[in-house]
Amino acid sequence: MYKAEDTRLDRFVALKFLPEGMAQDRPSLERFRREAKAASALNHPNICTIHDIGDEDGQAFIAMEYLEGHTLKHLIGNRPVKLETLLSLAIEIADALDVAHSKGIVHRDIKPGNVFVTERGHAKILDFGLAKVTTPVSSASQIAEQNTQGASTIAEEYLTSPGTAMGTVVYMSPEQVLGKVLDPRTDLFSFGAVLYEMATGLLPFKGDTSGAIFDCILNRTATSAVRLNPEVPAELEHIINKALEKDREVRYQHASEMKADLKRLERDSTSGGVTIAKPKAVARRFSYREVGVVVALLILAGATGLFYSLRLSGPVTSPSEYTQLTNFTDSAVAPSLSPDGRMVTFKRGEDAFFSNGQIYVKMLPNGESVQLTNDAETIKYAPVFTPDGSRIAYTGVTTPTVGRPGWFRYSGAGRLGCCRTPQA
Repeated sequence: MYKAEDTRLDRFVALKFLPEGMAQDRPSLERFRREAKAASALNHPNICTIHDIGDEDGQAFIAMEYLEGHTLKHLIGNRPVKLETLLSLAIEIADALDVAHSKGIVHRDIKPGNVFVTERGHAKILDFGLAKVTTPVSSASQIAEQNTQGASTIAEEYLTSPGTAMGTVVYMSPEQVLGKVLDPRTDLFSFGAVLYEMATGLLPFKGDTSGAIFDCILNRTATSAVRLNPEVPAELEHIINKALEKDREVRYQHASEMKADLKRLERDSTSGGVTIAKPKAVARRFSYREVGVVVALLILAGATGLFYSLRLSGPVTSPSEYTQLTNFTDSAVAPSLSPDGRMVTFKRGEDAFFSNGQIYVKMLPNGESVQLTNDAETIKYAPVFTPDGSRIAYTGVTTPTVGRPGWFRYSGAGRLGCCRTPQA
């Protein structure tokens, strides 16, 4: 690539030449001409303009619009792009693809390195060297049907063959990987991969070899974007996931659909209506040894805090008011007050602190104690109210066995339980 001056029109242009070793290679020359023809057929502010194609001393060249800025790959730089910038660029890319597809042109190599970002922050799609030019039709399914009939040009025979994958590996669609006939939906998958990288700074499909990457594209789901970047809006994650559908029949069918969803998200983000997606919790089983250690540390921390608070506060005095809440013949332990202070929940039973018992709730100060659970197989611990006071959560453990002194070991599973409080 060279920066050159057009002396006839007094302007700067970019001249693109083939490397010397490829200047006489027929497939390379054909791709070069194809890039010029495909891009020159498109008049769009977000597609790099082709001015001319020529040959000078046996060297083919393309004269194109001179741009100042950097590629989208450089802008991403392994970190998420700001939402405002992401949406602005993505809408322009989607609009450019919509126009290209409507002209029967499938790019087949959409990636951050082929998107230029000007100094004024606008996107320009570059490099139509792998573009496939077909007769314009009204839908992606019609393009697929037309291609399936085997219509191809002489140039296509030089550039592709059955089973050949065209494009850049990490951004390929599943149908590209499998060497199938392509239609505009392949560009939308690649665009989804670009959006994912813009949102997270990372590639959706990675591997040490092309084979490993192909396996990811065909068989594995990309890590949720919001898990990598908690600031990703739920609507953006939905757009990315739909674009990355492996079955092209359930993927976005037209670039105009993606553009509409992106514009809707842009509108909502400026009006404050965007919802940030919450990462789904990943379940993890903790061993009972781990639970015991945590409980012991909590008890130690509580005792230490109590010790220092007593030392700092001076001698302990008797409370000015004391109200007894229960008067059972068996044990009542582990009390917890509701947020509004109107109810208390506790565990009650024979030797309830160490063995089985049931969860109760009582209206203060003189309400009847109401039994909420009736499960003799589960030992229950630590009942606690929800913030609104409507429910009580507790921990249940089955089949206890005795461990070494000072510890408890459980052969059963620990479970969380929840019960509804009675209406006041």
